[in-house]
Amino acid sequence: MVRRFVIEAVMLATYGQLLLPKRPVEYRIPYSTVMELYDMKDSPEPIMPEPADDRHVKEKIGEMIRFFEETFNRKKLERALVAPWRESPPLPINEHVTLVVVNAVENMQYGELLDPIETELVLASLRLQCPILTDQIEFQDKVIQNSIPVLLYDIDDFEFALEEDVPTTDGYFN
Repeated sequence: MVRRFVIEAVMLATYGQLLLPKRPVEYRIPYSTVMELYDMKDSPEPIMPEPADDRHVKEKIGEMIRFFEETFNRKKLERALVAPWRESPPLPINEHVTLVVVNAVENMQYGELLDPIETELVLASLRLQCPILTDQIEFQDKVIQNSIPVLLYDIDDFEFALEEDVPTTDGYFN
């Protein structure tokens, strides 16, 4: 059975182990986070504290951008952009990893509590009924403190998240 997670595109570029899971995984990526890759790649702001790590992650971001810009993948992405909440056809990365880009729409539902990207992650999680995978401690804290009804996992707990049975009818995704 395929495990699904909502995740930001940059997390896949930053954490290589996410692309080598032990079982099939489908990552649902809000389109706005794909567009964020361009800003991050060209930004003078470091993504990682160590210069060598920062260069490596920016190279991986460049690879991910090239993947999304490949003609076949770009056409799949364009299909998702014709309507709100439309999903791209699957974009296979390898035998265990597939990406699906979601044309998520931030609707200010959590505008006072979360930034627009965080809001899209939460709304995508609720709509698609799958957990969020993130490394953003502040975001995790906001979700917990405000009792936002989504399930999320820290990237450090990725292996655990792959194995756990995710409830979909007991309040997390109602």
